[in-house]
Amino acid sequence: MIVVEQVVKVGIADMNIVTAPSTIRTSGLGSCVGVVLYEETKQTAGMIHVMLPDSSLARSDSLTIAKFADTSIPAMIETLKVEGIAPFRLKAKIAGGSQMFQLTTASDNMRIGPRNVEAVKRVLSEYNIPIIAEDTGGNSGRTIEFDPSTKMLAIRTVNKGERSI
Repeated sequence: MIVVEQVVKVGIADMNIVTAPSTIRTSGLGSCVGVVLYEETKQTAGMIHVMLPDSSLARSDSLTIAKFADTSIPAMIETLKVEGIAPFRLKAKIAGGSQMFQLTTASDNMRIGPRNVEAVKRVLSEYNIPIIAEDTGGNSGRTIEFDPSTKMLAIRTVNKGERSI
């Protein structure tokens, strides 16, 4: 049997899962937050590209579950349960949540990146999922790629290079 390694891509307001030897990647993380959920002994992981903190911000009746922290993380937990991963064994790595524009207003509504990070941390805490590593904040965009076989999250940050957490 030949096993083909591929990169599974996750779009904006999207989520997906991957099993090694494939990896999973999302690009264009500005104020958005990339959330990776995985279990240490399994070689399967899920990734979410969270755009907004709360589904109460939805502007239409049809809800895009992966768009919001409060709906996407529970949905990913359920998806991983179907794959045989116990929720109490999950761990998280997160990246993104930049403040992409300098603001002249002190309005909390314009702090989307920091609010996304806060919301992701709150929802992960509600499910008792520890955050093993994070690369959040700043004012640069990021691309992230997770390898479920090594549990490493590679982060490429605009004008700052690459690092792994």
